[in-house]
Amino acid sequence: MPYVHIRITREGTTAPQKAALIAGVTELLQRVLAKDPALTHVIIDEVELDNWGVHGRPVTALRAERRT
Repeated sequence: MPYVHIRITREGTTAPQKAALIAGVTELLQRVLAKDPALTHVIIDEVELDNWGVHGRPVTALRAERRT
């Protein structure tokens, strides 16, 4: 029973985009590892930008610097 956990920043990802991710990951696991799609679980978590850091800094701070 595959379990895939996808974390993305909360930036307006649409329901159709999420559905495409779920379908794509499920198809990939079926094609590459012969996993049963009926037993494949895909979870998508959306994380606020203030709660996501890269290189020791919050993403919001890094993006603010890029705008200036």
